[in-house]
Amino acid sequence: MRVLVVDDSKAMRMIVIRTLRQSGVEIDEVREAVDGADALAVIPEFDPHLILCDWNMPNMSGIELLEALRASGDTRTFGFVTSESNPAMREKGLAAGASFLLTKPFDGERFAEVVNSLVS
Repeated sequence: MRVLVVDDSKAMRMIVIRTLRQSGVEIDEVREAVDGADALAVIPEFDPHLILCDWNMPNMSGIELLEALRASGDTRTFGFVTSESNPAMREKGLAAGASFLLTKPFDGERFAEVVNSLVS
């Protein structure tokens, strides 16, 4: 599986990647993007199976990225991994087409549970 991790924090991208690898989810390749605009440039060439994205980022937020992907007909699996979550955000993200919203901090077990249920 190819995974794109989108977050404006390098440290958080590393944490997500490390947790993903520790979760036991089978991964072939991981790429990173620093915001939604960067992700839009990476997606056509990389063709990820799964996008793990922060919500709040400069230039283009995670929800704006998701909305742009869905508007273009892209239906790949997209999940939010974010430090803030409230019922309104969760509802907006799921309504826009996100498969899940994981709140930081999270552990490998929870990560594996969510991701494996979607990609297996």
